[in-house]
Amino acid sequence: MKYPKSMSMYCPKCMRHTEHTVSLSKRLGRGLAHPTSKAQRRFKAKLRGYGSFPRPNPHGDGKPTKKVDLRYKCKECKKMHTRSGFRAKKFEIRGKQ
Repeated sequence: MKYPKSMSMYCPKCMRHTEHTVSLSKRLGRGLAHPTSKAQRRFKAKLRGYGSFPRPNPHGDGKPTKKVDLRYKCKECKKMHTRSGFRAKKFEIRGKQ
């Protein structure tokens, strides 16, 4: 999918439509940045002991695509905001033509 490098859209800070630059944000890996929760630690402890997997194994394939995480930066107030991501196999940010 080809996406424009800049586009006009609503800025929640300015409360009007302004020009925004689009950038692709790096998505975090599987729990890399966040500390593990108590439930995750309990689950890991359960896996360490004797026996098999404590609940049914998930079967089937994963999702065929990853969600694209875009950041929009307002050219007027320089604030960044995001919108809900969408799925795309190929993603490319291009200048307006």
